[in-house]
Amino acid sequence: MRRRILQSILAVVILTALLLGLPLMYTAWLWVEDFTRDDLQRRLDRMASEILSQEGDTGMVVGDLDIGSLRLAIPQSGRLIVVFPTPADAASRVDIGEPFVSRPLVESLSMGTSGSLRLEVPSDDMRTLQRQAVGAVALVVLASILAGTAVAVLTAKRLADPLQDVARRAARLAEGDFRPDPRRHGIAELDRVSEVLDSATVEIAGRLQREHALVADVSHQLRSRLTAVRLRLDELSTHSDPDVVGEAEEAMAQVDRLTLAIDELVRSSRSDGAAGAEEVPVIDELTGMIAEWQRTFEDGGRSLSLAGDDGVTASVTGSRLREAVSVLVDNALSHGGGTCTVAVRLIPALDTADRKREPLACIEVSDEGEGVSNELAPHIFDRGFSGAGSTGVGLALARALVEADGGRLELQRRRPAMFAVFLPAYRESSALVRRAREPR
Repeated sequence: MRRRILQSILAVVILTALLLGLPLMYTAWLWVEDFTRDDLQRRLDRMASEILSQEGDTGMVVGDLDIGSLRLAIPQSGRLIVVFPTPADAASRVDIGEPFVSRPLVESLSMGTSGSLRLEVPSDDMRTLQRQAVGAVALVVLASILAGTAVAVLTAKRLADPLQDVARRAARLAEGDFRPDPRRHGIAELDRVSEVLDSATVEIAGRLQREHALVADVSHQLRSRLTAVRLRLDELSTHSDPDVVGEAEEAMAQVDRLTLAIDELVRSSRSDGAAGAEEVPVIDELTGMIAEWQRTFEDGGRSLSLAGDDGVTASVTGSRLREAVSVLVDNALSHGGGTCTVAVRLIPALDTADRKREPLACIEVSDEGEGVSNELAPHIFDRGFSGAGSTGVGLALARALVEADGGRLELQRRRPAMFAVFLPAYRESSALVRRAREPR
C-alpha cells in the first residue's frame, strides 16, 4: 500500500513539475533573447540620436562622421554598419568595430531619409545566458520534485503504516487474539476504526465466553441425562430375555458413542485447528461407523457399502472424521435414494512448474437419488438453510469438523449427489499404496 500511495503522489508531482517546468524553460529561453535584443535596440536608438545631431540643415552629414561616440555604444566584439547621406553620396557607408562576426545576432534601425543602422554582435553570449536560465529553471523544477518526493514519502508512511497496523490487528482478531490495542495514529478515520475494533474485540470475547459456558452447561446436562439412560439400559441388560439383553447392549453402545461425540464436539469448540490429528487408516476408522448404519439402510430397503484403498492414511482426528462422514451418510439416507457408496482413494502429490499439491486422502459419499437442485446447491453448507424441512445444521457441522483438521468438504456432483472430503495424506502411505499396486 505504501508503494501505491508513493507512486501515485510521485506521479502527480512529476506530471505537475513537467507541465509547469517545460513552459517555464521555454519562456526563460525567449526572455533572455528578448532582453538581449531590447538592449541592442536601445543602443541603436542612442546611435541614431548621435548621427541625427551631426546632420546639418540640409539633413545630411557634412564632412566626416564622428564615430567616437558611436564606437563607445558598440558591444564588445560587435560590428556597426552605418548608412547615411552626404552631399557627395546619398548612401555613404561606414563600418565600425570588428570586420567579421561569426554567428551574429542582428538588429537594424531605419532612420528614414537620414539612413539606417545595422548592429551585429556574437550570439554565443546570449546562448550561454539562455542555457543558464534554462538550467536555473530546471534546478527549481528538480528541487520541487525532490521536495514533492519527500512529502510523498512522509505522506505514504503516515498513511500506510497506520493502515497496516489496523490490518494486522484485524488479522489478529480473526485468529482469536482479543487483546486490546491502545495505539492511535492521529488520523480521525483510522482512530475511529481502531475504536470500533476495540468495541468489537470486547463484544466478541464476551460472546465467546458466553458460548463456551453455554456449551459446557449443555454438554454437562446431556452427559447427565445420557448417564441416567445408560443406568436404565444397564438394568435391562440383566433381563432374562436374550433379545432384550441384546437390544439393551446395543443401545448402551449407542449411548457411549453419543457421549464420545458430545465430548469431541466440546473439545472442537474449545481447541484451535487440528490439535488432536494423528495418522489414521481411513478404511479402518470408517468400518465400524458404516456397520452401524447398514441396519438402518436395510430397514429402508437400501444398501450401504464401503470401498477403497486399505493403505490410505490421513492426518485427522478419528472422532471428527467418523462424525463428518456419518452426517454425509445420514444426509444420503434422508434425502437420497438407491445404494449409498463410501469410497476412499488417494490423490497423489502434484509437483509441476506452475502448481504444487500435497497428497490428499479423498472420501466420496454418493447415492443414486435425484441429487441437489440448482437453487439449493450454492447454499447447501449454510447453517440453518434446508430445502427439505430439516434443521440445516448437519452439513454445516460436517464441514466445520473437516476444516478443523485442515481438510475441506465439497459438493463434487449435483445429480446424483456426491460429496467429497479431502484430507491431508501422509507421503509414506501414498508410497506404500503405489508399491502395493505394482505387479511383482
